[in-house]
Amino acid sequence: MEILAAIPQYGFWFLVLLTVLVFVHEYGHYIVARWWGVRVEVFSIGFGPELIGRYDKHGTRWKISAIPLGGYVKMFGQGANLLEGEAGKAMSAEDRKVAFDYKSVWRRMAIVAAGPIANYLFAALIFTMIFAVHGKDVAAPVVGETLAGSAAAEAGLQSGDRIVSLNGKAVGDFNDIAEFVQLNLDQEIALAFERDGTVQTVQVHPTISVEKDALGNEIRLGRLGIKAAGKSDRIELGLGQSVYEGVARVFDVSALMLKGVWQIITGVRPADEIGGALRIGYLSGEIAQIGIWQLITFAAMLSVNLGLVNLFPIPLLDGGHLTYYAIEAARGKPLGERTQEWGFRIGIAFVLGLMLFATWNDLVFLDVIGRLRALFT
Repeated sequence: MEILAAIPQYGFWFLVLLTVLVFVHEYGHYIVARWWGVRVEVFSIGFGPELIGRYDKHGTRWKISAIPLGGYVKMFGQGANLLEGEAGKAMSAEDRKVAFDYKSVWRRMAIVAAGPIANYLFAALIFTMIFAVHGKDVAAPVVGETLAGSAAAEAGLQSGDRIVSLNGKAVGDFNDIAEFVQLNLDQEIALAFERDGTVQTVQVHPTISVEKDALGNEIRLGRLGIKAAGKSDRIELGLGQSVYEGVARVFDVSALMLKGVWQIITGVRPADEIGGALRIGYLSGEIAQIGIWQLITFAAMLSVNLGLVNLFPIPLLDGGHLTYYAIEAARGKPLGERTQEWGFRIGIAFVLGLMLFATWNDLVFLDVIGRLRALFT
């Protein structure tokens, strides 16, 4: 019953975040299409029947549709040059000037890539704002305590050791250590540290622990078993530093997500970590109760996720279109209509299958499946 009672509140925050992120994504497509002279017929937030809408002075129909799980931009002439017959021949020279498919392949690629890029820029803007307002917490990468029986203790690390690098990557902040270990879950790491002016390197294999996060969800964490020598200091950042840190954070989050996907594929992480709309809705509501800055940070993370996923080379997604256009650029002509059609069919099947799998995981995660089983046992 508590899940049902929470649906309005959680659903509200989920729709707020989703609407903003979808708008940003689709606006990226829209604005670049307009820059290149493509006529945009529809800009929709949501799918299905239109709830409300209006035309702007350029003839674009801006609307909100009934199913609020995404959005789209419909461009004039998209797919026209695949209809090698009457449709293509019937198109006037004036219409071809504003038709998507009659733009150069590089301009089409720019229009398609603009959606994910807009999500990345939006996330960078949010992270920049957070760093500008709150600064950055930093702590020297010096070991204050080594936990007994931990991976660090077995490797011989001691209090006072300064960690210099991990797998050759320089470490400047104690927080970098946890991020690196999480990116390389269940892998041996070459850890270089300085002791008494001498740099030594040891091989350390972090342990994996299953713990609960602030929301009570089980997560897998890599642990070296060390504590910092001192407390973190919060430093104020100027605008330039904030922009740098904001952009760097986008790349860090992208790397973490890509590594997580690979770890799921290779079995390092369980496949039940794949979540969908229900889990995002739940997390949106939970994080909104913690605080507005946490929710804004979550929005930035989701924006990176949306941009990254859309770049995967899967037909139906932006990355699939970009793959087709890259092939067209390389061979001097587009793939055949039948080849593209089968590619999109496979893409649709894959995406739908993934959505069903993620929804099942979400139902298990929210204990809906367990409750249903209890009703019939």
